[in-house]
Amino acid sequence: MEAKLYYPNMQNFTMEVNGKKILCDGEGYLLDLEAWSEDYVRASAEREGLELTDEHWQVISFIRDFHEKHGVQAPVRDMVKFFKKAWGKERGNSKYLHEIFPKGGPQKQGNRFAGVRKPKGEH
Repeated sequence: MEAKLYYPNMQNFTMEVNGKKILCDGEGYLLDLEAWSEDYVRASAEREGLELTDEHWQVISFIRDFHEKHGVQAPVRDMVKFFKKAWGKERGNSKYLHEIFPKGGPQKQGNRFAGVRKPKGEH
């Protein structure tokens, strides 16, 4: 499936992942959400200088599952509530989520890696 350019003058770039060309907007969000793969996440993390941990993968999985179930982006408060139970209050908080996703927190960097569109108001 070819990615749709929503704005004709939108800056974009192509990443190569496993020999496939993947079109992203200028900030690294997928333009074709069907192009998402774990290898895309690894390539994006490398491009952004982030070493992925199990915690990153848990957040990415949460964001994807939430989006698939509800059709919208996961609010940070829902992430905090979930990860506070999963990780405890020392790590299950907004501050920690922003520390592990230093380029925009889980709402931006997490969504980019999870293959979810930009947060509202960011287009």
